[in-house]
Amino acid sequence: MSKTAIIIGAGPAGLTCAYKLLTETDITPIILEESEYIGGISRTAEYKGNRMDLGGHRFFSKNEEINALWQRLMPLQGAPSYDDKVLGVEKPLANEGPDPECEERVMLLRNRLSRILFLHKFFDYPISLKFSTLKNMGFCRTMKVGFGYLKSAIFKKEESSLENFYINRFGRPLYEMFFEDYTENLWGRHPSQISAEWGAQRVKGLSLSKAILNVITKPFKPKSKVETSLIEQYFYPKRGPGQLWEFLAEDIKSLGGKIIMNARVKSLTLNDDQTQITSVTTENGESFEADMFFSSMPVKDLVDGIENEVPTDIRRIAHNLPYRDYITVGLLVNKLKLENKTKIKTLNGSVPDCWIYIQEREVKLGRLQIFNNWSPYMVNDPENTVWLGLEYFCNEGDELWEMTDSDFIEFAKDELAKINVIDKDDVLDANRIRVKKAYPAYFDTYNEFDTLREYLDKITNLWCIGRNGQHRYNNMDHSMLTAIEAVRAVKEGSTDKSIVWSVNTEKEYHESAKK
Repeated sequence: MSKTAIIIGAGPAGLTCAYKLLTETDITPIILEESEYIGGISRTAEYKGNRMDLGGHRFFSKNEEINALWQRLMPLQGAPSYDDKVLGVEKPLANEGPDPECEERVMLLRNRLSRILFLHKFFDYPISLKFSTLKNMGFCRTMKVGFGYLKSAIFKKEESSLENFYINRFGRPLYEMFFEDYTENLWGRHPSQISAEWGAQRVKGLSLSKAILNVITKPFKPKSKVETSLIEQYFYPKRGPGQLWEFLAEDIKSLGGKIIMNARVKSLTLNDDQTQITSVTTENGESFEADMFFSSMPVKDLVDGIENEVPTDIRRIAHNLPYRDYITVGLLVNKLKLENKTKIKTLNGSVPDCWIYIQEREVKLGRLQIFNNWSPYMVNDPENTVWLGLEYFCNEGDELWEMTDSDFIEFAKDELAKINVIDKDDVLDANRIRVKKAYPAYFDTYNEFDTLREYLDKITNLWCIGRNGQHRYNNMDHSMLTAIEAVRAVKEGSTDKSIVWSVNTEKEYHESAKK
């Protein structure tokens, strides 16, 4: 007798889960997606022919299973993209791969450049020790950084906070220059109040000593041995990450899976001993029973929605889990004021960065995406306009969140003008998008999460997957892997959740694997 699975959320984890169930088991998946969009926070929004990547998603993974799935969905280009053709840029192409000028199911190979804007100057990201870096910092700052690092190398701090984690690896002066303010802007909390676990997940493998070593040894390393934390190329769907998830959703439907949009799960019912979910109910009152449930919804909402009597402590921990929300403004401009001093050519002569980390203290802007450089097909007129994504981090209900669209757009334009990125008169059009619970945070009751996890693990037919499903700041590949491991366990008849929770807990940063 065939079985049914309810999957909550049509993001990378939920869609991967459904696809794996359909291709590797006889279980029929039904995805319940709360919004009208596919892809979760990895979706791509469209505005008047211009597409916005919410957050900036490079397709890069050290996991071959993930790479194979991406390539199956969208094969690597076999002919130059529009901008590479115009600029005469040569890249390794796939034999008999699709032509991005003619086909939609095509993955592009893109050059990566991400820099930091600080003191109205560009610094490498991650921080390097090139001459230009030292020149931009100036003699006094450079000396402070050097002595600060030596001190941190001798006198290690207990890594009881993210602040100490950074200081141990970079020294206090460099931490204060490049990490302290940005981290507080991102999370709304000072790094001294954030768990060091966030740093262990996101910047493991990176340190000033590694940056120094990279500068010294890189000329002598064969290309295959260079640390890929500084990867220079990555894969990217022709029209942004959302395009890949939209194709995957089509494949799921063609294989017999169901995706129900605008179906926000409001409540869950457990059996009497709370060892199994029996059904879930959406906001419109529709109830769904199934044999197993995969949840990528925020853990806070998952536990808040359980109708049975739940231990008070469990409800408290879940209800107080912190999140950071996100606002992005798409800004269409004639040109940028930033001068391209690199050797990398672009269609419109602008800087070649994919995104720029904004460290200028006079603005609240966190990152700036330049969609033209992600893919020329993201922009309606990539030669004569620049399509920007301004990223702000906030909390639902705060001053930034509650601003009207028109007021926020004006505020964003003023900020870019203040740091000499644009002239306001060059703005042609703009759009604003708000995203709730984009970033699960590592403070407040997060340090009690293991207690909550133990409770959830006792629900034998529930699998928590994805970024919000595990309250872990996973990238796309790790979110997908949680789904893959969950389906693998189901196939084996296992109810052991540890392998799913262990994804992205290895010591080596996922972009630091040696090829």
